[in-house]
Amino acid sequence: MSQEKVDQYKKNKANRKQIMRKQKMMHAVRSTLMIVVAVALIGWLGYSAYDSYESKQPRKMAEIDYTAVNTYLGTLTASE
Repeated sequence: MSQEKVDQYKKNKANRKQIMRKQKMMHAVRSTLMIVVAVALIGWLGYSAYDSYESKQPRKMAEIDYTAVNTYLGTLTASE
């Protein structure tokens, strides 16, 4: 081995704990990031599927009975 390689090997050996800790930390960060992206993607797909399903359902129509209001207004105009 050349002297440069020997020096590089000694340097790496001396810092091996820090290098391993940094590699483990980066692995944890990458894994967490991938999990967050996967959850967001699954959530988006689920929301899209639910929205698509709901948009195909028939709309409920509401009917309003105004007879009570008309009766009340009739009594107001009759008393004047």
